[in-house]
Amino acid sequence: MATKQQDTFYWGTGRRKEAIARVRVKPGTGKLLVNNRDLEAYFCTECYSKVATAPLKTVGLEKEIDVIADVQGSGPTGQAGAVALGIARALEKMDETLRGALKKAGHMTRDPRMKERKKAGQPGARKRFQFSKR
Repeated sequence: MATKQQDTFYWGTGRRKEAIARVRVKPGTGKLLVNNRDLEAYFCTECYSKVATAPLKTVGLEKEIDVIADVQGSGPTGQAGAVALGIARALEKMDETLRGALKKAGHMTRDPRMKERKKAGQPGARKRFQFSKR
């Protein structure tokens, strides 16, 4: 019979650019699923996998925590950052003593950078049409 502690999930929501990740963590064997796929299969490059799992490595729990993340929106960079923030927030709910280490490493802060909007009468956010003197 499973104990109640093993069945308890801790939730965290992460956002980055236009991506939103709903993350659940629980004590386990280190299994990482993103949108029902293995982490390495979902994030095709190692760089994105490292970004997403950085909070686990910071607190040294990469082999002791199971992570299930549902992420949508944006691209792989935004999604990896959203998963990382969601994991950090869920770990904080699981164990308050981890907050100091996560905050010092910068995992508890949402990255506020967003895409700049396109301006009216111009081809993009910053690009301008070529100036013609005559």
